[in-house]
Amino acid sequence: MEHSVIDLIIRIKNGYLARKVDIEAPYSVFKENILEKLAELGYVKKYTIEGESIKKIRIFLSYADGVPGLTDVKIYSKPGARYYVSYKTLKPVIGGFGYSILSTPKGIMTHVEAKKEKVGGELLFNIW
Repeated sequence: MEHSVIDLIIRIKNGYLARKVDIEAPYSVFKENILEKLAELGYVKKYTIEGESIKKIRIFLSYADGVPGLTDVKIYSKPGARYYVSYKTLKPVIGGFGYSILSTPKGIMTHVEAKKEKVGGELLFNIW
């Protein structure tokens, strides 16, 4: 895959559409940071890192009474076109029901945290 974040998010979305309990993805520290934020927000239940030389991430998907924890995503930054935003231009996602995920100099943040910290960065995707 050309862009690992896009690959990770689409794997999670497809896992929910297929009603899977868990999915696997190749490991990277950046993906782990994104999964940490998604677990904190409740979009995934938990994740584990498996393997010694070739690591993989097993992601356990979150369902509430059979309803998936994730409805949809909108990807902004792509390999050929990075999408940078200021904290001043960040707006609520789906009337406050979703989150924008940003890669900032202070790490992976939601739009709410970025506004509070007054820091902008690369807008990776919106999730709801």
